[in-house]
Amino acid sequence: MATEEGIITKIDAATAWAKTTRSSSCASCSSRDSCNVMEEGGKEMIVEARNPAGAKVGDRVVLSFETSSLLKALFLLYVFPIICMIAGAVVGHKFAIIYNYNDSVMSAISGFLFFFLAIIVIRLTSDKLAEKDAYKPKIIRILSKSK
Repeated sequence: MATEEGIITKIDAATAWAKTTRSSSCASCSSRDSCNVMEEGGKEMIVEARNPAGAKVGDRVVLSFETSSLLKALFLLYVFPIICMIAGAVVGHKFAIIYNYNDSVMSAISGFLFFFLAIIVIRLTSDKLAEKDAYKPKIIRILSKSK
């Protein structure tokens, strides 16, 4: 479970927005679409998180990101397109043998076709995953209350 510290800037019924400092782990985070950088090129950002801890504006909190959700998202983003591209190349090769086409050209065309189809699947799936609570950060602890 990955954690970050932040300060609550705004609250909603079940959601809170926390100001955090962007870390190197942000690039691979499945919830990065829920985050908003406050200034261009800046390190500070606003993260939308579930608020089961009941944090209030000004509270210093610990945000948690589920590792299993992160690993699933990383697989979908990095491994799935490669597997699809390899599968496409194999299908293209088999197709070329059956219909007497150049196997290298058909493998390349089919591989890239499968790769682009994988990108479309990722795009559609990521929108659905972004709506699930398991893929959103949550506030697990209040470090200090606002004054």
